[in-house]
Amino acid sequence: MKIVVTGALGHIGSRLIRELPVAFPGCEIVMVDDLSTQRYTSLFRLPDAARYRFLQEDIQSFDLAPVLEGANGLVHLAAITDAASSFDKAEQVEQVNFEGTLRVARQCAVAGVPFLFLSTTSVYGTQSEVVDEECAESELQPQSPYATSKLHAERALEELGRSENLRFITCRFGTIFGVSPGMRFHTAVNKFIWQACQGLPITVWRSALDQRRPYLDLEDAVRAIAFIIERDLFDNRVYNVLTLNATVREIVDAIRAHVSGLDVQLVDARIMNQLSYTVSADRFAAAGFTARGDLRRGVRDTVEWLKNVASRDVRVGI
Repeated sequence: MKIVVTGALGHIGSRLIRELPVAFPGCEIVMVDDLSTQRYTSLFRLPDAARYRFLQEDIQSFDLAPVLEGANGLVHLAAITDAASSFDKAEQVEQVNFEGTLRVARQCAVAGVPFLFLSTTSVYGTQSEVVDEECAESELQPQSPYATSKLHAERALEELGRSENLRFITCRFGTIFGVSPGMRFHTAVNKFIWQACQGLPITVWRSALDQRRPYLDLEDAVRAIAFIIERDLFDNRVYNVLTLNATVREIVDAIRAHVSGLDVQLVDARIMNQLSYTVSADRFAAAGFTARGDLRRGVRDTVEWLKNVASRDVRVGI
């Protein structure tokens, strides 16, 4: 088994490259990352159960053809992922997340290698209470350049499937939470946890407190990717992948259980996405996948991880 992972040192990738050998003992994992975020530590202490090869390369210019020889699949994680900051660099986001994805996918089509694309549930901008992959076009209203670039890539993959026989799967991931060697703290759950552990107030828009959105435990995320590869589930369809739908209030309550003296400040402000909706993952469940993640456990593990860092290396609040 040979698996190529682009963006391998990021939040998801750094956990994935450690978990793939559990599902595929003895596999070869080719890690491609441009190290633009300098997460060198993601390469430290890799398990012995796989054969690893690291290539510091940019997907926008790197010739993947030699790497794809004999590969059973490519997991495309390389992307600019911070939705909030994507407004200030929309052109760059589109170039990396859309044009870069298209370039990698075309090389996979030529090589006959299945392509696993990570999109986002942020492509939804719906007034409906529940939304799934069969929603109307009007319910796909991405609220940031990041989400827009992912939707553009989705549509390009559909065309490549028809015109160049690309075998692919698109996974719309919920907002990630959980611990990894290359983790970041710019998305809702992890950002709130970091602020709480620093003794900083969690600032929540008053109108967003009871908005419901989809979230994905990193444990479920890496299990889902392994599940797809193992089942060869490259059927050119879109799948929502999430652990649960939760409100900001539920997230705050989960953090409060592990961080004493949590300060939550409600503010009146215009938010980026005014909508509240529940995302259905029934299609992926029907394919045989069962989510096992847990919001409270994920929060607990992240708080404990930060406490461990504080006790060993540098004071991190708490």
